[in-house]
Amino acid sequence: MTSVSEGRFRSSSVPLITHGPLRTTLRADDGVLIEAVYDPCTGDGAAGPGAGGSGTAIVVAHGFTGSADRPAVRRAAEVFSQRAAVVTFSFRGHGRSGGRSTVGDREVLDLAAAVAWARSLGHTRIVTAGFSMGGSVVLRHGALYTAPGGAGEPEGRTEARGEAHADAVVSVSAPARWYYRGTAPMRRLHWMVTRPTGRLVGRYGFRTRIDRDEWDPVPLSPVEAAGRIAPAPLLIVHGDRDPYFPLDHPRMLAAAAGGAAELWLEPGMGHAENAADETLLTRIADWAMTR
Repeated sequence: MTSVSEGRFRSSSVPLITHGPLRTTLRADDGVLIEAVYDPCTGDGAAGPGAGGSGTAIVVAHGFTGSADRPAVRRAAEVFSQRAAVVTFSFRGHGRSGGRSTVGDREVLDLAAAVAWARSLGHTRIVTAGFSMGGSVVLRHGALYTAPGGAGEPEGRTEARGEAHADAVVSVSAPARWYYRGTAPMRRLHWMVTRPTGRLVGRYGFRTRIDRDEWDPVPLSPVEAAGRIAPAPLLIVHGDRDPYFPLDHPRMLAAAAGGAAELWLEPGMGHAENAADETLLTRIADWAMTR
């Protein structure tokens, strides 16, 4: 799939340090305009970037058909902001962002723009936390964007900017492999993505604009990416009642990381941000602050 910006938003400049909520528009490296929201740390580290918990920012990557303003994403941001500053954003084709969704391919550029923005606000440590599609994106991003001097680059499409790398990665409810159709929800999702009628349902029923082109080339798979994230810490979280991806997916991801990843299999949990309660989100935030 490919995506082009719809050009609906003007870019905006931001101060290097901010102490209140902030909305802006970011430009991904391929020109697509991405809406983003910054929430400062409300906990003990709220004195400013570099002081206590606010030296860290958690960048949240939502699932397919989500957006920065969906209630489940805002709930995650509210919980995370008790430990660190938080950046949420809408992937291309979602919310008020431009472009069209490529369902996990070029979305890695959107995440990179959000991470770079968090660093520009003065945060010295960035943790990416992705859910479902966003979980697969944070895995690819963690593999392809490395700290200065690293070897990763976004599959030859654009230079990996040093400020766009993550220092730790959290992937929640992510698939291990592409094109999975082993559950009824995933078969419905594939119909929505691949069929003209399905894309109309996505646009008008779920407010998600989906690119009609197939991937070319097929991006690095999540299971391949999981093995390339070290030495950055990696947390894999998955519910044992996930209706989209059974437990072989998180186990494959953890195995691919070769023991470098921490795996949480959550009893009774369903899928992604909608199923992540405050207790789990707090545990994730605590992990992010101590790794």
